[in-house]
Formats: sequence, structure tokens, C-alpha cells
Amino acid sequence: MSDTAVRVADATGNWVDTLAPVWSRPYLRLARYDRPIGSWLLLMPCWWSAALAAGMSGQLTMLPAWIALYFVGAFAMRGAGCTWNDITDRDLDAKVERTRSRPIPAGQVGVKQALAFLVAQALIGLIALLQFNRFAILTGIASLVIVAIYPFMKRITWWPQMVLGLAFSWGALMGFAVAFGRLDATALLLYAGSIAWVIAYDTIYAHQDAEDDALIGIKSTARLFADRTHLALILFYGLAVVLIGAALVTAHAGVAAWIGLAGFAAHLGWQVHRLDTADPALCLRVFKSNRDAGLLLFAALLVDAVLRVL
Repeated sequence: MSDTAVRVADATGNWVDTLAPVWSRPYLRLARYDRPIGSWLLLMPCWWSAALAAGMSGQLTMLPAWIALYFVGAFAMRGAGCTWNDITDRDLDAKVERTRSRPIPAGQVGVKQALAFLVAQALIGLIALLQFNRFAILTGIASLVIVAIYPFMKRITWWPQMVLGLAFSWGALMGFAVAFGRLDATALLLYAGSIAWVIAYDTIYAHQDAEDDALIGIKSTARLFADRTHLALILFYGLAVVLIGAALVTAHAGVAAWIGLAGFAAHLGWQVHRLDTADPALCLRVFKSNRDAGLLLFAALLVDAVLRVL
């Protein structure tokens, strides 16, 4: 079978398909390096918390190193999480048009090979995590429980996006664990706001597979909300902005952070206005745009941190 014939259906024309050595492509696809948007979305709460905590502590010396370590950790652990997800979902993926070309159901990678690759990625994430203090290390390890159970949630609850939110927002806690060795109200508010954000954007993503999911009995908030999705997005995106705003209040953030939050809110509003849940391609584009929303907020928090130290 040619490499072209086994490319993942919704991820063609990327660097993995064109530049990576042929032998490595199934593993890079397994870790979603052909579609890094998930890694960026996992990274955003890490960078938010790092910048906000640095501004609160008045210490920017270690911030560049923390930003780099979060980057490595987010990409490694998202790859490990996707590998675990594909191992547990291999039979379901074979029944869905968009996912049947993934490496395991397509026969490119065996389960034992995938498990070995998972361990290798997790070790990279662990090396990054071990650069932090003991409390941060334990906080990071605690997230693995949620990561492990997430793939099974779509079989038993209409709210798998909530569990994904718990996992993908964990980085909102890490910046405070690293900077202060504890978690306070600001950290918890930022975490809660990020969870609401994840529920909303992953609902948009899940609309791509709503029809196939209904056929094979997979649950999601996309199916739960159905025609009320726009209203649900307004609710969860609005909740995200309010909770992140509450975190800024408790952190005594400055004007730059509030300008960033306003831009973040405007971007989320644009998404709701733009979205057509009957158009899978548009759902994917709108979903991906959340990286830009997250980067906008991070840039503002970073500027705020610098201004508070000057």
C-alpha cells in the first residue's frame, strides 16, 4: 500500500506527508504532528498561567525557560494522549469515515508498536516535568488519571468534552504550581475558565463526526446540543470569558491583560457568528482558529507581566 493511500483523511498536504522520512510518517501521524492544532490548544492554558503567575510574582527571569518547557511537554504529552486514544479507539475509528485512515486501523502501526511509542513520548514529557519543583511534578502527574480515562467517556456520557476540558486545561494550574508551589483562587478560576473554553471548541470539532457518531452510538455534546449548539457556545464561551476575567481580578492584572481578554472574547463571538454546524470543513476551520484566540490572550498576559515588573 502506498503512503498516499494511507494518509489521514483530514490531514493531507502537510509536512509529514511531504518532508518526513516514509518510515516515520505513521508514528508522526499517530502523535498528530500532521495536525498540531491539538498540541497548541493544550499549550495555551500552560502559557496563560505561566504569564499570569509571573506577573503576580514579579519574577520574569525563569519565564522564557518555563515557556520552552511547556512547549516541549505539551507536544510530547498531546502526542502520547493521541496515541493512547487511538489504541483504545482503534475499532471505533475503523467505522468512521474521517478516522478510518489513522495509522492503527489502517494497519500501518501495530498496538505493541503504538504502546512503545506512547512510552517514549511520555518519557520526554516526564523529562520536561522533572525540571520543576516537587509540587509541580506531582500536580503534572495527577493529570494522567484524567488522560487515561478520557477515551472511554464518549461511550458512557454525553459530556466527553467536559472530561477533555479537565485534561486539556490542566496547564492552567501548572504555571502557579511552578511559580508558587501551590494552587490558589486565581489558578482555579483560570482552570475553570479554560474548561468552559475547551467544552465549546471541542463541541465545534465534534460536529464533524456527528452523523457517524450517531450510527455507531458515540456520545458527544455536539449530538446533545444539536440545533441548540449556537446557544450552548454562547453560554460556554461567555462562561470562559467571565471566569478568566475573575482570575484577572484576583491576580490584580493590568490594562494590557484586560485588552487581551476583550480581544479573546471578540474572537469567540466571531466564531459563534461564523459557524455553520452543517458544514464539516467550516467546523474544522473555526475550531482551529482557537489557537489564534489563545495566542492573543497569552500575548496580552505576557505584556501585562512585563509591564508589572518594569
